[in-house]
Amino acid sequence: RWFTHFYVVSVLWNGLLLIWLFQAEFLGGSLPSWIQHMHHALGRDSQSEDMGNEHFSVFLVLLLLWLHSCRRLAECFWTSVFSNGVIHIVQYCFGLAYYIAVGSTVLCQVPTNVRNGKEFSAQICWYHIIGVTIYIWASLHQHRCLVILANLRKSKSGKVVSLNYSVPFGDWFERVSCPHYFAEVLIYVSMAITLGLHNVTWWCVVMYVLFNQTLAAVLCHEFYQKNFTSYPKHRKAFIPFVF
Repeated sequence: RWFTHFYVVSVLWNGLLLIWLFQAEFLGGSLPSWIQHMHHALGRDSQSEDMGNEHFSVFLVLLLLWLHSCRRLAECFWTSVFSNGVIHIVQYCFGLAYYIAVGSTVLCQVPTNVRNGKEFSAQICWYHIIGVTIYIWASLHQHRCLVILANLRKSKSGKVVSLNYSVPFGDWFERVSCPHYFAEVLIYVSMAITLGLHNVTWWCVVMYVLFNQTLAAVLCHEFYQKNFTSYPKHRKAFIPFVF
């Protein structure tokens, strides 16, 4: 349940970054000096032109990241039913740092020549449409799967009656043990597509999320198989039909 703290931090921090970027792109303001120093440290000052409408892509991805955090925070408050499991202090601190770093990483992809509201062009490209479509699709299924998990611990009236683990059925659970983890990877992939597919930095983030969610899915899958003798044999751990 302390994962809720991660999304509180993410909503507040990424919301602040989104406001800064909106002011810089739409209102002719400037990004904070530390962002400009970060641009310089990463070599972004050497970029002389905006390749592939990057400034709008970055704004869109930061918006998607913030909306994702808002939805997850709302689910933590009003959907999920958490057990009495604990989190290691190192993992907790790392999680807080991660949700601050990931939004900052997005913001640092803004081309420096357009960061102060100059020549803003909100031109929608094909990769924006595909990326946002996959984002919505994956987010919808992730929410459905989280509702299914929560309902396992609730009565028909919505009252929490148990904190025990049960075998979930329905939606993507028919194919994999952890579809909500798979959906999380799809959400990050959708952001990589929205950035135009060529942003190496964000693909590194995607790879981190992939390995992180894969490990969690394998452990969860093994837990199901160990504790439920009648667990469906055809279910994969993470990726439908594959893994």
